[in-house]
Amino acid sequence: MAVFSSLHREIGQKCPQELSRDTSGAKGFAAFLTELAERVPAILMSSMCILLDHLDGENYMMRNAVLAAMAEMVLQVLNGDQLEEAARDTRDQFLDTLQAHGHDVNSFVRSRVLQLFTRIVQQKALPLTRFQAVVALAVGRLADKSVLVCKNAIQLLASFLANNPFSCKLSDTDLAGPLQKETQKLQEMRTKRQTAAASAVLDPEEEWEAMLPELKSTLQQLLKLPQEEEIPEKIATTETAEAVKGRIHQLLAKASYKQAIILTREAIGHFQESEPFSHMDPEEPEETRFLNLLGTIFKGPAASTQEKNPQGSAENMGPGQTDGKEKPNVSEPERSRGKDELVKQEMLVQYLQDAYGFSLKITEAIGIISKMMYEHTTTVVQEVIEFFVMAFQFGVPQALFGVRRMLPLVWSKEPGVREAVLNAYRQLYLNPKEDSARAKAQAFIQNFSLLLVDASLGTIQCLEEILCEFVQKDELKPAVTQLLWERATKKVPCSAVERCSSVMLLGMMARGKPEIVGSNLDTLVSIGLDEKFPQDYRLAQQVCRAIGNISERRKPSRDKRQPPFRLPKEHRLFERLQEMVTRGFVHPDPLWIPFKEVAVTLIYQLAEGPEGICAQILQGCAKQALEKLEEKSTPQEDPKTPVLPAFLLMNLLSLAGDVALQQLIHLEQAVSGELCRRRVLREEQEHKTKEPKENVSTETTMEEEMGLVGATADDTEAELIRSICEMELLDGKQTLAAFVPLLLKVCNSPGLYCNPELCAAASLALGKFCMISATFCDSQLRLLFTMLEKSSLPILRSNIMIATGDLAIRFPNLVDPWTPHLYARLRDPAQQVRKTAGLVMTHLILKDMVKVKGQVSEMAVLLIDPVPQIAALAKNFFNELSHKGNAIYNLLPDIISRLSDPEGGVEEEPFHTIMKQLLSYITKDKQTESLVEKLCQRFRTARTERQYRDLAYCMSQLPFTERGLRKMLDNFDCFGDKLSDESIFNTFLSVVSKLRRGAKPEGKAIIDEFEQKLRACHTRGLDAIEELQIDQRSSQKTPSAKKQSAVSRPQHLASAASDNDFVTPEPRRTTRRHPNTQQRTTKKKPRIVFSSDESSEEELSAEMTEDETPKKTTPIRRASTRRHRS
Repeated sequence: MAVFSSLHREIGQKCPQELSRDTSGAKGFAAFLTELAERVPAILMSSMCILLDHLDGENYMMRNAVLAAMAEMVLQVLNGDQLEEAARDTRDQFLDTLQAHGHDVNSFVRSRVLQLFTRIVQQKALPLTRFQAVVALAVGRLADKSVLVCKNAIQLLASFLANNPFSCKLSDTDLAGPLQKETQKLQEMRTKRQTAAASAVLDPEEEWEAMLPELKSTLQQLLKLPQEEEIPEKIATTETAEAVKGRIHQLLAKASYKQAIILTREAIGHFQESEPFSHMDPEEPEETRFLNLLGTIFKGPAASTQEKNPQGSAENMGPGQTDGKEKPNVSEPERSRGKDELVKQEMLVQYLQDAYGFSLKITEAIGIISKMMYEHTTTVVQEVIEFFVMAFQFGVPQALFGVRRMLPLVWSKEPGVREAVLNAYRQLYLNPKEDSARAKAQAFIQNFSLLLVDASLGTIQCLEEILCEFVQKDELKPAVTQLLWERATKKVPCSAVERCSSVMLLGMMARGKPEIVGSNLDTLVSIGLDEKFPQDYRLAQQVCRAIGNISERRKPSRDKRQPPFRLPKEHRLFERLQEMVTRGFVHPDPLWIPFKEVAVTLIYQLAEGPEGICAQILQGCAKQALEKLEEKSTPQEDPKTPVLPAFLLMNLLSLAGDVALQQLIHLEQAVSGELCRRRVLREEQEHKTKEPKENVSTETTMEEEMGLVGATADDTEAELIRSICEMELLDGKQTLAAFVPLLLKVCNSPGLYCNPELCAAASLALGKFCMISATFCDSQLRLLFTMLEKSSLPILRSNIMIATGDLAIRFPNLVDPWTPHLYARLRDPAQQVRKTAGLVMTHLILKDMVKVKGQVSEMAVLLIDPVPQIAALAKNFFNELSHKGNAIYNLLPDIISRLSDPEGGVEEEPFHTIMKQLLSYITKDKQTESLVEKLCQRFRTARTERQYRDLAYCMSQLPFTERGLRKMLDNFDCFGDKLSDESIFNTFLSVVSKLRRGAKPEGKAIIDEFEQKLRACHTRGLDAIEELQIDQRSSQKTPSAKKQSAVSRPQHLASAASDNDFVTPEPRRTTRRHPNTQQRTTKKKPRIVFSSDESSEEELSAEMTEDETPKKTTPIRRASTRRHRS
């Protein structure tokens, strides 16, 4: 042990500065101290003071070792409630040191501190009084720049949840009620106790002794003042001496000594013959007489017991004192019990306050942690998921938001993240704490059904993927399937919503095991598609989706030999679907439209010859519409203007659009796949019938030829499908063609057909019809984009935005000229349209379906959208775009040019917010160097002071290196003349301060050089204006040779003598300290511009004549010049 003591003493005596240079030695010392603290912390604790100097050293490993030693002492030596005062103080000092280093400059130290606190919390060694402070530390570290620190902060908060001493349910809303109730109860108990204490008979002698010093001081001050300055206390003529004596007693009890003395003086003159005012010894000093009289009034039997015993005023003091002492003795047990109850109530309120505060901190943490769920670091995402699982188990209401938000991560490409989501849902929903298998099944169904309430389509798809995974791995018990069927068939009493959710869950499970639904197909048909009326379209819709999951939706692959699963068109399923669609067509039920859509989809998915069934449905609905039209037309009315209800026309056009789209999908997937399958079978059959060839090379040649033949055949089949879509589907002989004139009439006449729902349905139907044929699409694109821009209905613009996005994928060459109109919707005044446009453009750009041009700046504007969801969508777009090579780097010049444009850009503060986000994606040194050069050259083409400031801000946000700084020095002349602006100068100074933080010693020289040039040019710019004014007043030497380029912007453009428009200008050499002047040339010189500036080339290259050149500077610069001179 002595060896250990001497060793760690010697380590403590090591110079921290030496250890900062000796990294390997410091690492060994740190490992030794950590190991020593874990094994024999008591020995290390005796001489801990000599190690404290290393906490201020630069080597973070030594700091970590000392902090770890402190934590081990707290865990092993200073743990427990029976510590002495000195040990408790030492523990508190160690914990204070740990908390302080939670804000250490080194991220490894901050991370280590959080790990140590996690161990302390897990072993329940953290005092309850420190819970709030350490939780606040962990919540603050969630915003740390280091991923490792964030991860450990989440782990610490999860440990707090798992080991919290408060409750198994930490709902702040549930705790607020009991806390308010118990606090009110405590207040009542305190008030009652104070009232009882005030009403209790106290010893007057003790009270008199307590008030005597202050009373004497007040009396002495009053006796020194003349009586004329006093405000007399009036005594009524009817007031008796006893009443005045009572008033004096009350004033003394209230500590109103001045009023009591003044009233006593008045009473002495008013009641000269009444007790006790008559017994005044004139030989005693006035102060003594007053004190004796006041003492008699306050301590006398009449004063002390006048409320309890009015008759006792004439008795002596002894009995009064005896009564006052006996009464508390009688109630002593009750007083002791009341005091114990008050202490217990105070402890209960304190406990509830701590629990409520802890719950609020956890709620605050949830809001921060939920934003970290989509970080790129897998381990952080896994920690976030585990935290939300634990928070949900402890009943934190906001945890449900995180549980739902993690759902899309089930599609993650990272296996660890996907498995973490599946494990989270297994833990939360798959193993409920119930006794019997049926009770567990019921709890699972109930909990999973709650997730479906008000769930979006994306959420439902994520839940379907999770449930499918459970089914495929046989993790769902048979009792779950049995109970779902019992609820669906009403064998178990349940509500309509519960029945619908049961059918939905069965459909999700059918994706994993189609036989769950396939073996009970007739049962499902009877459940949701029965003949009763009115129909439950919501239940029927879920039945159709469940049945649709028994077949495979994907296009059949070439190696499949079996025909796809289809039912005969005479099947009862299609009979019921046809009848329900046709029968519900004439009823204005809003649920009919979504049901009709899934019904048509199911018919095309499962029926043999679906086009015939859907043609009959279309004909039946059109016939009913004509019958209704005839009913509305009466002989008295004009037969040329019959009126059809808007909902009927809407239903008809919506149905036609669904059939058109499903017919296209059927041709391109099912029919094309079946043609391919039959061709493969035919080729195999022909190959078997041929005699085998003897030559192997011949067989190889034949196989190659067969491959070529197969590829040619694929092209032939695809061409056949395209020709059918182009030539046949919309010609006059087909059913769909009959609806085209009606559809175009409704879309072309918004004034006549002004019903919003009808217009929305017609626009969607037109988009679906355009998907069929390129010829028809090309003829109607102008109409679509006119509606997109001119319509006053946000829902219609949103629908057309979706339709045009699909058309851009199907017919990219046709939609490409209209791309600017798509970008324009990103600035739509309607929130719904902006969100839809953002989603569509994100999809098109990331899939490379539209050319990314300068208009992508419209997507950048969405980063500052007031709607948080839209801003998050734009941020996600740029996050994904940053993974596509140099996409953002290539777009940045155009984005900066457009956003800083004084005519169509954004304000300065929003510009800063946008560019701070975009420039954070520039991480490569070469990109930074190139951007520095481009931005420096951009100073020459900028036209306004605002553009100068914007460019300077962009440069300040780049991650500078020494090479980037050298590039800026090389192009210093581009922006040197702009440094007279104070904001631009300060922006460049911020670049210098940023460079100094991580600068190496050899790089500080160039940083100093750059700063000196900045300051010199900043001062020189102010002096140059003054010299220029003096020069212009004194002499006019060669006026045509010099111009003030600070006013004449085009002179910044002419800087190179090459014929190439994109040659970097050579640095200019100025004379006579005139940085903003240069020799005028008659030849138009080339300049550097970005693509967004080419339209204004003529305007920028115009030169001012001598008469037009201003001879005076701005008032601001004159003022600053005068200040400089003074």
